[in-house]
Amino acid sequence: MTWLSIFDRVSWREFVKVDALFLVAVISILALGMVMVSSASISISESIHGHPYFFMRRQLLYLVLGLAFGWLLLSLPTSQLQQWGILMMGLSLILLILVLVPGIGKSVNGSRRWINLVVFNLQASEVAKVCMVVYVSGYLVRRADRVRESWVGFVLPLCLCSIFLLFLLFEPDFGASVVLLGTVMVLLFLGGAPLYQFLLLMVAAVCMLGVVAISESYRLKRLLNFIDPWADPFNEGYQLSQALIAYGRGEWFGLGLGNSVQKLAYLPEAHTDFVFSIWVEETGMFGGLLLICLFALLVGRAFKIGHKAMALSRPFAGYMCFGFAILVLAQVIINIGVNTGFLPTKGLTLPLISYGGSSLIITLGSLFVVARVDVENRRVEYGGDTDSSGVSGLKESRK
Repeated sequence: MTWLSIFDRVSWREFVKVDALFLVAVISILALGMVMVSSASISISESIHGHPYFFMRRQLLYLVLGLAFGWLLLSLPTSQLQQWGILMMGLSLILLILVLVPGIGKSVNGSRRWINLVVFNLQASEVAKVCMVVYVSGYLVRRADRVRESWVGFVLPLCLCSIFLLFLLFEPDFGASVVLLGTVMVLLFLGGAPLYQFLLLMVAAVCMLGVVAISESYRLKRLLNFIDPWADPFNEGYQLSQALIAYGRGEWFGLGLGNSVQKLAYLPEAHTDFVFSIWVEETGMFGGLLLICLFALLVGRAFKIGHKAMALSRPFAGYMCFGFAILVLAQVIINIGVNTGFLPTKGLTLPLISYGGSSLIITLGSLFVVARVDVENRRVEYGGDTDSSGVSGLKESRK
């Protein structure tokens, strides 16, 4: 078997038949993301690089790389991803370890989360989240009965997940830890784990994360500033108070694209973690609601594609769609929650919107996998022989 033989090219006619609303949501969010990175990064780009559109050009490069990577994954049968699940989990764990190695891992603002790949900095946690979804999806197919009937089947993937969490907390990356653990637990629940087990583990997870949150002084400060950012608006509460000022300026209809004041060196990380605040300042509450509705549409259609795969007896593909949708949903909820002051500050980007190579490329890759699932669903439904779930495909069912 040659390397190229594992690919199964998707024709353009098949691609344009992918769920139209899903494609519209992805393309719309990407377009808004390019606009907002361009607008929100003008001040910092000018001050650091002497050119107002440095970050926009970099983001455009990341978008091209993400589309190329996504198109590659679109040609990869999901059955191949299922076979590679354990290998992908091991690879992502190696990346999390390498990030902590001096000389390999790159430190920014006190966190060692990136590996310099010259073209962009690879954030190991982004790879880990996607690879964990692929692994757990395969586990739920291989050990379906064990997950539903015994504690061992439910706890085992959580034990593996805890190893990932340990290395994420060493970076430290508390936000990615919350997203990863939450996604795995929801997937196990969707896989048929009893409700009482899920609730008990959820309580234990919340308690554990609570202890972790107060174990470091900087995390405790974030919690206290989250409760009342105006108590120290020029020091520890500065970032959140400036984000809230952006919302106040935006009012109902915003100041207009490009007219944000907060991005002019007032709001730190305006083009990354707090890009949603700049978006609302420029487009108002209605602009913020529009973006939230687009994300809701994307997540809803991904769940629908996954549900269709489950109905066609393709559970691995279905669980992957659910997992990738949950990853996007969790990051959107946390990022917007942080921006609006409902959650403590965490270093999580807004998917497809915030500036950053790893987030954009990896998220786009996962969404192309969802598109691949939709293509395979149609092949199975209309007479194909795709078998990407580890169970009988259409041909097998006809025997």
